[in-house]
Amino acid sequence: MYLIDQHTKSIMEECKSRARDAGLKFDKESLEYIVTNRDLIELSPKLMIPTLYDYWVNDVEVLKGKGIYKLYPNNPYETVINSRPAISYYNDNNPDWLNIMIFYHVIAHIDFFQNNIFFKHTWNDDFVGQALADKRLIDGLRSEYGRWVDYVIEFSRSIDNLVGYYDILSKTNLPINMGTSERVEFYFGEFLQEIHKVPEMLLFKDIEKYNSLIMEQGSIGETSFFAEVKIKYPEFQAKFDKYLEKRKPKNKDLMEFIIDNSPFLKKETNRWMVSVINIIRNTALYFSPQSRTKIINEGWASYWHDELFRKDERIKGHEVDYAIINAGVTSLSRVGLNPYAIGLRLIQYVEDLADKGKLNFNFQKINNYEIIENYDLKTGTGKEAIFDLRTNFSDFMLLNTFITQEFVNLHNLFVVGQRINEQRGTVEYYIKSRNAQDYKSMLLDKLQHPPKITIDNNKTNEKNLYLVHKFEGKQLIKDYIPETMIGIEFLWGDQVQLETTEIYQIPPRSEDEEPKYENRRVLYTVKNKKIKKEYI
Repeated sequence: MYLIDQHTKSIMEECKSRARDAGLKFDKESLEYIVTNRDLIELSPKLMIPTLYDYWVNDVEVLKGKGIYKLYPNNPYETVINSRPAISYYNDNNPDWLNIMIFYHVIAHIDFFQNNIFFKHTWNDDFVGQALADKRLIDGLRSEYGRWVDYVIEFSRSIDNLVGYYDILSKTNLPINMGTSERVEFYFGEFLQEIHKVPEMLLFKDIEKYNSLIMEQGSIGETSFFAEVKIKYPEFQAKFDKYLEKRKPKNKDLMEFIIDNSPFLKKETNRWMVSVINIIRNTALYFSPQSRTKIINEGWASYWHDELFRKDERIKGHEVDYAIINAGVTSLSRVGLNPYAIGLRLIQYVEDLADKGKLNFNFQKINNYEIIENYDLKTGTGKEAIFDLRTNFSDFMLLNTFITQEFVNLHNLFVVGQRINEQRGTVEYYIKSRNAQDYKSMLLDKLQHPPKITIDNNKTNEKNLYLVHKFEGKQLIKDYIPETMIGIEFLWGDQVQLETTEIYQIPPRSEDEEPKYENRRVLYTVKNKKIKKEYI
């Protein structure tokens, strides 16, 4: 693995310049590495962060990736990391024209990471550096505590999808265009003005210094600024931590509640486990927005690589090559979901609606088909509309708002069903529905939707942790409940109970009768690694 050469870097910088001219916004600095196909495959299982802590599941995934690559050799195009500076990896056998296309795709990803509101809690962190520090800490703990470190990692990862992602977002409730963090807000507000009561002249001088570092170093400038602040005001971090403590949401997620309240973890001999659990939780929080924006993020990157590359004179002579590769990436899947394809077409659809003036309330009130069909105000606001999508939308919001019957008809989309052909003894696919609501439901069902688990404070004490699952139409995967609860029992140090809802089929009384289903509330209890289940 090595940095791209100066020739390739100059191509990247030219792509950045053209992307900025088109309206994309991103930090000046970025790092680009050249790797082999095999190296690129090995990066993915580690959540695209090569400095992430070692864990046996990652190693298994690497071996699995290598095995698949041997059977089906392929050419993965790029991997990009939401870090400061942004880091991306490219194949060592890409020609210049292909790199140009991929660079545009990566730049659009970086623009999305650094401007979409669902990533705002990641904007001021160098996660690659933090991951390296975490990796070294875990390696040090392994040398002292051996396999127990991996037990804690495994138990923590079994519940890391329950982190309070939206609570974290609500805490970073600053105007998006400010791009400032809570730390900046606290320092220039409460800390300098209320605690230290500094004169306005000194306050403006500090603001000017902060702005200067941000201009020179991008988001890393904040880290440099506060390194000096901590020398000048040694008490700043303690004051800031106290400020954050006051602003913590009352309803903590399960991992945070265990960290703060577990009698087992409060024991001096077990305090090291808190560091490990915090690493797992912080990592999960960092990657949460990626799982919630995969369709719109890939659609945004596909839109801009197509928009910018087709206008780039450097495409000359490679139009057919590009068309083949682009079609392979963005073609619609009749069975399954291609996030690149759906995301791209939804963004193009919204752009077209906005250009014709169809994204306003007056258009929504029209019920005449001919007027609707020919409605075109030629507003030219399409680009503005899709930049608003990039800033404020997640996958759920995009699909729920813009999967309409018009969109489904436009692209000849449908829901595919499966049935057994008894005569041939085969499984066959058929068109189950062309209804937009059915198609939308199918896509929404494929999105990540972690269960909502809360703590019942009235039934929780040092001897018992009582968890409540809010039933939202989907039951928990019953096969995973026992092992997960045993892991939580270890971290809590005593009995754990889980109240949840399960769906049961009522046997039909005759062959002609359709089966019926009912929801039953059940309580799982784990004590000394033994699971008990009862109806409540």
